[in-house]
Amino acid sequence: MNQCPLPEGWRWAKLDQICTVHPGQHILEAYYNREGVGIGYLTGPDDFGKILPLITKWTENPKAWCRPGDILVTVKGAGVGKSNLAPEDKVAIGRQLMAVRPKTDTIDQFFLYNYIVFQLSGLRKKAMGSTVPGLSRRDIENISIPLPPFFEQRRIAAKIQELIQEVERARAACEKQLEAAKALPAGYLRGVFESEEAKKWEKKNLGNICEIIMGQSPPSDSYNKEKLGLPFFQGKADFGGYFPIPQISCSNPIKIAKPNDVLMSVRAPVGPVNLADQVCCIGRGLSALRPNEKLDSWFLFFYFKIIEHKWKGRGSTFDAIRRNDLKNIEIPFLPFSEQRKIAFELREKVIVSENLCSLILNQRSKLDFMAKAILRKAFRGEL
Repeated sequence: MNQCPLPEGWRWAKLDQICTVHPGQHILEAYYNREGVGIGYLTGPDDFGKILPLITKWTENPKAWCRPGDILVTVKGAGVGKSNLAPEDKVAIGRQLMAVRPKTDTIDQFFLYNYIVFQLSGLRKKAMGSTVPGLSRRDIENISIPLPPFFEQRRIAAKIQELIQEVERARAACEKQLEAAKALPAGYLRGVFESEEAKKWEKKNLGNICEIIMGQSPPSDSYNKEKLGLPFFQGKADFGGYFPIPQISCSNPIKIAKPNDVLMSVRAPVGPVNLADQVCCIGRGLSALRPNEKLDSWFLFFYFKIIEHKWKGRGSTFDAIRRNDLKNIEIPFLPFSEQRKIAFELREKVIVSENLCSLILNQRSKLDFMAKAILRKAFRGEL
């Protein structure tokens, strides 16, 4: 935060004027345990919860520790800048962490904790911009903080907690709605393919109504990222929501998929499907299922989506779906017009559910912004 004008009675202070900073120290694995012997030992952000850490390791040889009332800050590794409140008992801390200990007569713990949370993005940028990614003790001590009188700090910290709790309640409701919305497509598919009516449908082996093209990887020297040749899809890693996403091209394709072929992952992970939306080259991790004139591609695609789970446990390093496995899969077989009608209705319902997910995700983003706005106002003296 830039040192902008502050309300009357506030002042800017460096963290080392109002806190002491205590770096953690590494303890060799031989000197800590998971059996609860000794005092708790926190090694980094993997131990962090939403506000308080969870102790899963203990040691009888502590080198550095935090105390109740401290704020823990991650200073090394991928979690740089993450913070938690210290536990209620004295706990050892590893070298990824530093304990910021407020001078209790100068700054309120919760006011300081919220300010450090507010500074998270700036701390991360500073850490990643250094020669050796991480934050030094001096980086922490040099943080400037807008400091109101002590009684005002407590009032602001309480107000922040009240408002953030409201945001968290809204976020929790949002997450439940999102979970329900994401489950809708699978529910629609089950409603069609696992219905009582579906049990009466005629079945045919896939090999009788589909051409099955097993992928084959071309020579590696024909791959390129310059879009020379055909898009090349190697496996599930190239899949999008419905259609694969081109990453590389191939100038010497061996096996070709055509638009409306159903692409199935036949090596780990086995089962996921996408639809080809263009002529493309497929590697040995995929098979192209090309329906004949009596089978609708979208109908087949949706059916494979509902049976994806049946392949779980297959497709380890030494396992895969082979042509004969695919040929013998039983597929519901209806008049073509009925297939198209079912596929169209499913697509319409899935699109509605996806739009609903987008709306909920947008609402969640607004809540994230709201939480930041609360902290921004708090530290400008506007709460």
